[in-house]
Amino acid sequence: MEVTRDRAWETLTRYTKSESLLRHALAVEASVRGYARRNDEDEELWAAVALLHDFDYEIHPTLDKHPQDGAPILREEGYPEELIEAVLSHAEHLNMERDTKLKKTLFACDELAGFVHACGLVRPTGIDGLEPKSVKKKLKQPSFAAAVNRDDVRAGAEELGVDFDEHVAFVIAALDERADELGVAPSETPA
Repeated sequence: MEVTRDRAWETLTRYTKSESLLRHALAVEASVRGYARRNDEDEELWAAVALLHDFDYEIHPTLDKHPQDGAPILREEGYPEELIEAVLSHAEHLNMERDTKLKKTLFACDELAGFVHACGLVRPTGIDGLEPKSVKKKLKQPSFAAAVNRDDVRAGAEELGVDFDEHVAFVIAALDERADELGVAPSETPA
């Protein structure tokens, strides 16, 4: 089976109805695809992995099932093991080795893309003009986007081997390219 972004989107939207989960998948996709482009990797494969990393979360919302119980579904649909292993590797509780650039990139972008997206949602200018220092300041507020694991955010950049501020700036830029689709474009001000 050829892995395409369109096929992954179709699978994702068959299992995921929540707009916030769909936007999270799109935010992670934007970030991971950006890194694929930067590193001359397979953008379609990397985008598909990013879109599918939480595809089963609505049907398996607990760590004893997500994402491991989603893997058989992906196999039934004909996705390659490379994609399935990458999806599984983003889950810390599975203790899988992240031994490829793709696995490291997905882990590095998952929590951070969600956090940057949340930052954009609470600003009148959306993600426009968002700076890494503002994101880092918000990271110090445990009540803001409380579900985001701060340790994973930092560990992801470290595993990827990139400077944390540069990684944050990269994710901001990736999300900014798709700000309208992600709902983080600047708000319209009445004339």
